[in-house]
Amino acid sequence: MVTTEIADKIKRLEEKYAAMGQNLSSYLDGLLYADYLTYWDYIQLDVLLNLQHPRTPIPDENIFIIYHQITELYFKLTLQAIEQISFAPERTATVFTTQLKRINNYFRNLINSFEIMVDGMDKDQFLQFRMALLPASGFQSGQFRMIEICSTRLSNLVYEPQRPAVEKADLKTILDSIYWRSGATELATGKKTLTLQQFEKKYMGPFLQLATRYEQSNIQAAYQQLPEADKAIVVPLLKEYDLNINVRWPLMHYKSAVRYLHKKPEDIAATGGTNWQQFLPPKNKRIIFFPELWTEDELNNWGKLAMGE
Repeated sequence: MVTTEIADKIKRLEEKYAAMGQNLSSYLDGLLYADYLTYWDYIQLDVLLNLQHPRTPIPDENIFIIYHQITELYFKLTLQAIEQISFAPERTATVFTTQLKRINNYFRNLINSFEIMVDGMDKDQFLQFRMALLPASGFQSGQFRMIEICSTRLSNLVYEPQRPAVEKADLKTILDSIYWRSGATELATGKKTLTLQQFEKKYMGPFLQLATRYEQSNIQAAYQQLPEADKAIVVPLLKEYDLNINVRWPLMHYKSAVRYLHKKPEDIAATGGTNWQQFLPPKNKRIIFFPELWTEDELNNWGKLAMGE
């Protein structure tokens, strides 16, 4: 029996497909033959569970791979939320609040889960399989760099002493001076590591395109265009966003590096490693997305309180 409700839906479907020059009957035939959707097919579970390809037979390498894959999925969700703020048809406090809460929740989960990396692997196993991964590094997360580029004026991603020289430069020049490039240099020679060379070859072009697209639409620029009343509503969420990405998240990486990689500088240099001791601590980097939201004292002590100083 065809109810009035079903008849109405069929009519609406006919209008929908007719507007595209399509015949509803053909699509209904396809629906008759289509199989029922399953959970495992919808989320591509078999593919997902086979995306881990360890380089060694050491068991804890699987933990390392899966955790980083989870991290990259959270980064993808973050970039999606940033896109919805930056290119919303109308930017409002509601749009900011909805998406910033999502982003802060993503990073809160990541920060809280990083114990999996700090204490969740056997140290001896990590030091064994790590040597099979060189020169790959979490430093090479292109999505995390995209989050930075989409969050603030590009010159804010240059170390403070170098910032005046590039403040009025074109985006390519600023990108060439971005802070993380100095974090992948060999301690002994000051030369670019292979890690950095690989990274730049793959991403510098896309980064410039992204920086161009977000030059007037990054989170900082979008915030500055809000009415004053809306700004007051979103400030606490923006400050949490700043702390999550620029203090709490790198601090967890620093703690993990201290646990697994702490050696004398000459030993690190001998392996061609990066200068993570100087690069990772937030108090050293002092990268801040929204400096206008913080007091002078907070800016001067950026990252120090979080490190127990």
